Amino acid sequence: MDTTTLIILASILSTFLFVIGVPVFLVLGIWIVGASHAINFTLANIPTTLFEGINFFGLLALPLFILTGDMISAAGIARRLTDFSRSALSWLSGGMAISTLGACGLFAAISGSNAATTATIGKIMYPELVDEGYDKRFAAATIASGGVVGIIIPPSVIFIVYGFIMNLPIGTLFIAGLLPGILMVVAMQLVALFMAWKNGWGTTSPFSLMNTMRAGGRAYLGFLAIFIVLFGIYSGIFSPTEAAAMTVGYCLLAGTLVTREIKVREVPGILMNSGQIAGLLAPLIAISIVMQQIFSLMGAEQTIRDFVMSFGGTYYVTLAACMGIVLIAGTILESLPVTVILAPVLAPLAAHVGVDPVHFAVIFLIGASIGFITPPYGLNLYVASSVTALPYLQLVKFILPYFFILLVVWAFVAAVPILSMWLTTFM
Repeated sequence: MDTTTLIILASILSTFLFVIGVPVFLVLGIWIVGASHAINFTLANIPTTLFEGINFFGLLALPLFILTGDMISAAGIARRLTDFSRSALSWLSGGMAISTLGACGLFAAISGSNAATTATIGKIMYPELVDEGYDKRFAAATIASGGVVGIIIPPSVIFIVYGFIMNLPIGTLFIAGLLPGILMVVAMQLVALFMAWKNGWGTTSPFSLMNTMRAGGRAYLGFLAIFIVLFGIYSGIFSPTEAAAMTVGYCLLAGTLVTREIKVREVPGILMNSGQIAGLLAPLIAISIVMQQIFSLMGAEQTIRDFVMSFGGTYYVTLAACMGIVLIAGTILESLPVTVILAPVLAPLAAHVGVDPVHFAVIFLIGASIGFITPPYGLNLYVASSVTALPYLQLVKFILPYFFILLVVWAFVAAVPILSMWLTTFM
């Protein structure tokens, strides 16, 4: 068989395996073996690249921020942040849904993970949303949408991966994602406000400054955790990896000595849970780097480059083409392989037409994050479905308002670079 036929067969087999639920790591691995055989590339390259691909100090922040998310939840810090958000926003129409999205933003500012944000806030807020009369499907869709900012508001696991791959300063990427992440939360809160008003969902309660201050006082541990991460990184005291380690230690001490919701005997279980998640992500990073290498040898980068440049090669046309590719890829792949495979291809094209690399990183990752609520993949929809026990497909209809407003925000961030770049000028 010729090279093209072998690659097509490997792609068909991999697609079939993906559809029937085979883990993405194995699907990509099978495709890589088939493609390597087709182009006569030595298989001895695979284990070497797998090891060297993740043999990088900066990636230590990945499991540490995952562990931070689990520690925050176990220590009761997430619940206190949620109580503060609810106390501050419950006077608005749709206040419970709005506070749910606000809580997602606060949790994201510590955990750096979309799935952890969706799962943790979902467990806390879904029963209360239902008790207040919200449609169960809308409540689940709100939680799934709020989790999107888990990888945009710093710290962010995927920003670490992007910075590692594209050799960009992770601290700069973090601060560049802050304002766009806040804008995403506010835009979704406006959608929740409108939907609740239109359908008569939820109840309101008078605003009480005293109650809000009390809730804020009880949530001080969460605010201090956010301060440790952001101030430590942006002041230069900590690297992102060191900030992650400090936050893990802080949350462990807070949970065992202050809130006392973490028992010493529970710590191994928390570590094991975080290790399982990190154990899923690290192989994906490694195998995606091998795939990137195979694509390069096959000339895929040049093919995509030619396709994008065929639209004219102007600033906005090229940027729009890159955004379209990221959005489509995000509907079928997790943000990690999307980033590792496409960022090295699309970022140089964007830079060629004058897009700042840090600005493009924010644009790229917002697009990848929208994929978390976009079928057929939509990881956050699966997480929300698991937390709420609602069928996946029932959430899709109610996710559409959030999906469209996030597209609007995405286009606005792309068209207005200062939104991403302004804070970086102070570093």
